Amino acid sequence: MAATAKPPEAAPGSAPGEGALGIICGGGAFPLAVARAAQAAGRRVVLFALRGSASAEVEAFPHVWIPMGRFGMLQTELKRHGCRDVVMIGTVLRPRIRDIRLDWATLRRMPRVIALMRGGDDHLLSGVARIFEEAGFRLLGAHEVAPGILAPEGVLGAVRPSREVQADIATGFRALEVLGPLDIGQGLVVMNGHVVAVEAAEGTDLMLERCADLRARGRIKAPSPCGVLVKRPKAGQDRRLDLPSLGPLTVEGAVRAGIAGIAVEAGGVIVSDVEELVRRADAAGLFLLGVAAGDAAP
Repeated sequence: MAATAKPPEAAPGSAPGEGALGIICGGGAFPLAVARAAQAAGRRVVLFALRGSASAEVEAFPHVWIPMGRFGMLQTELKRHGCRDVVMIGTVLRPRIRDIRLDWATLRRMPRVIALMRGGDDHLLSGVARIFEEAGFRLLGAHEVAPGILAPEGVLGAVRPSREVQADIATGFRALEVLGPLDIGQGLVVMNGHVVAVEAAEGTDLMLERCADLRARGRIKAPSPCGVLVKRPKAGQDRRLDLPSLGPLTVEGAVRAGIAGIAVEAGGVIVSDVEELVRRADAAGLFLLGVAAGDAAP
C-alpha cells in the first residue's frame, strides 16, 4: 500500500493552523530522530518515506510510502494530511532508471531539475527548496524542528584533544572555510598539519575508508592515532537541507583510519543520538569536540 496514514485530527495544544509536520524521509536514523523530537514537542507528524531509501522503521509513525519520481503524489499527500510545514532529512540512494515512474507533475519540472543538476549541491538543493515553496509548502530545517540534534559546544566525552592536535583542528576549520565557497564537501582529515583527505561526492564514511586504505598502503606514515576529522557547514549554504551529520559509523571509520578524534562546528552539525555517539567515542579512545562558530582554535 502506498498510503497508510489517515488525515490527522487536530491535536490538542496545537497552534491554530499549524497542522501536521511532513517529514520527507530518506534513509538513516535522522528522520526518526526528528519525528520523535517533533512529537515530544507536541507536534503531529506524518512521515513521507521514499521507497528504496527510507527504512521500514518509519512505519512506527503515521506514514505514506512515496515512489521515487512522484512529486505529484507527494504534493497531493502532503496537502491531504494538512502538512504545510515540511522537513527533508535522510540519505537518498540513486534509484535504478527502471524503478523510476515519473508522474506528470514531475515531468513538467524535469527541464528545471536538469538545469539545477548542472551546478553543485548547494545550487541543486536551493532549487529544490524553491520548487516546494512555489507549490505552497514551507520548508524547515531539521534543526529548527528538533534543535536537540545539533552538536553542542565543548568536549563531549571523556577524552580531550591533545595540545598537538589543536593545531590540526585549527588548520581543518581554516581549510573548510576556504573550500566552502567552491561547494566542495563539508569535511576533511588533517594529520600533523597536512590535509590528507577532503570529502567529495563519496561522503564522510567513504572518505574515512579511503584514509584507512592510504594508511594500509603506507601512503599515510603518521603514527596511529593521529590528527582529526573536521566537519562544518559550507559558508552560505541553505541549512534547511544539507547540514553535515555525525553518527556511530563516523566514529568507527575514524578508528579504522587511525584518527585521534573528531571536531565539528557546534550548532552546525546534526547528531542523531549524542549519548550513543559519546559512548562509542569514549570506548574507542577518540575525542569529540564541538567548536563555536568562528572559533577555529579552541
